Amino acid sequence: MNAVTGIRSVAATTAPHAPALRVVSGTAAPAVRAAPAPPPLCVVDEAREICAISRSTVQAAIEVLAGTRPAQQLSRRLDPRCLAALQHRAALTRRVASGSSPTAGRLHRNPSVRSVRACRVSDDVYEASAVVVEESRVRAVALRLERGTAAWRVTVLEIG
Repeated sequence: MNAVTGIRSVAATTAPHAPALRVVSGTAAPAVRAAPAPPPLCVVDEAREICAISRSTVQAAIEVLAGTRPAQQLSRRLDPRCLAALQHRAALTRRVASGSSPTAGRLHRNPSVRSVRACRVSDDVYEASAVVVEESRVRAVALRLERGTAAWRVTVLEIG
């Protein structure tokens, strides 16, 4: 008995079919039909994508502040100005955490993004907000995403 997983069985049954070839007499080039363009993303799919990008970016930014993630991992997602501001704030947070305050060591411990909301400002701009729960407090994060040439980039990141 041969066991086939669901992934392999779907891949085996949905193999792409090549278009049928036809014989053309003469020297003219055969007519080639262009593949149909994929349907454009609808607003609902785009809003879900923005929420997913926002969630992962906010989670990573809070982890940078906690010192568990290097800030350079966000260099493709954040605008250079936002990245520099995040690195500066992370350095200040590390300096405070090494001080004498008893609660400073508990800053940014076990962060998790509770909810994300996105609002479309224009075709190429979204603004999003997120609620982040940490061990000792709840904080709000606001961000602005703009469509770049290759991907969405965060141009403003405000962590409360």
